[in-house]
Amino acid sequence: MTDSVYTQLLDLACGAFLLAAVVVLWLRQLTSIVRVFALQGVALAAVAALLGLHEDRPGLLAVAAGIGLLRAGVLPRLLLRALSAGTPRRPYPHYQEDVSETRETRPLVNVAASLLSAALLTLLAYAVSRPLVALHPTPATRALPVGLAVVLIGFFTLVTRRRAPVQVVGFLLLDNGITVTAFLAASGVPLIVELGVSFDLLLAVLVLQILTTRMRVAFGGTGIDDLRELRD
Repeated sequence: MTDSVYTQLLDLACGAFLLAAVVVLWLRQLTSIVRVFALQGVALAAVAALLGLHEDRPGLLAVAAGIGLLRAGVLPRLLLRALSAGTPRRPYPHYQEDVSETRETRPLVNVAASLLSAALLTLLAYAVSRPLVALHPTPATRALPVGLAVVLIGFFTLVTRRRAPVQVVGFLLLDNGITVTAFLAASGVPLIVELGVSFDLLLAVLVLQILTTRMRVAFGGTGIDDLRELRD
């Protein structure tokens, strides 16, 4: 693989990685959000695979395969199961759900403002990471702002969405951003480190899946605002 082809493919993979995070803010259908997150997992695996091919590191290719299996396959499947598991019921007669369980209809920040915020966060990421890129300008380090931007967008998703499944996706976006930043800054991480992080992430998603299912069964929905009922 020539340097020019490597640079173009890496830029394409990083662009798709960032675009997926922005599309999550644009979408409201929960199943579509999970599918876009799966596509971001494919882009993340592609970044790791390109680094492994360019540097001739079989271990990094194995890490890329594991990332693709976990973040583009296992985690999205668990999230989709959490969305469909459990039959909602309303234990309180006065409680009436005014939104569909399949959509994020009442975010704290609307779609237009969210997309504008994503653009501003991306500009902030490029401004903050400029000194780091200047230290060692390579195709990988020049893409560092993408990872930092996805970290910020993931955190923004986590704090501005009211549905528990979307907040889980925000947490996973944040983790994906941290992972791609580590790959781009250090040309990958050791296999044992990535395995440890992946197992911790899988455990966290399993716990969150159980909690989401319990919320649907107990409250008839996954809106975080409904937890205020517990104080009554």
